[in-house]
Amino acid sequence: MHRRTVLGTLAASLLAPLPSISLSTTSPPNAEVYIIWPPDGAVIDGGKFWVRMGLRNMGIAPKGVDMANVGHHHLLIDTDLPPMDKEIPNDRNHLHFGAGETEARIELPPGKHTLQLLLGDKDHKPHDPPIYSRKITITVR
Repeated sequence: MHRRTVLGTLAASLLAPLPSISLSTTSPPNAEVYIIWPPDGAVIDGGKFWVRMGLRNMGIAPKGVDMANVGHHHLLIDTDLPPMDKEIPNDRNHLHFGAGETEARIELPPGKHTLQLLLGDKDHKPHDPPIYSRKITITVR
């Protein structure tokens, strides 16, 4: 191969666009997210109730805020944790609180339900390491 061809190939590879890399926002190792209310095993009459969400060793910020050690709540209802390397889904099983809410009034039909919190970063992605609560079970009657 001629020297000019090798240099041209090298230059082209150096100037090629870099692949998109999605880096997770880091979190402190002692961060903890938890459900304040309702407690595990609660029986709720009527279906409408307040969920109160807590966070230790980090702060709450609305979506889009790019600061260290902050995030916003996502409430997972009747579902397992989503993939930790992708944006948290936004549907009836994954409620986003991107305005920085720490409590929300929700309504669920009668029956047993599971609730779990997952903290998301400015882009609704889980932190690294991910910060999620234990899953609790409630009954609506």
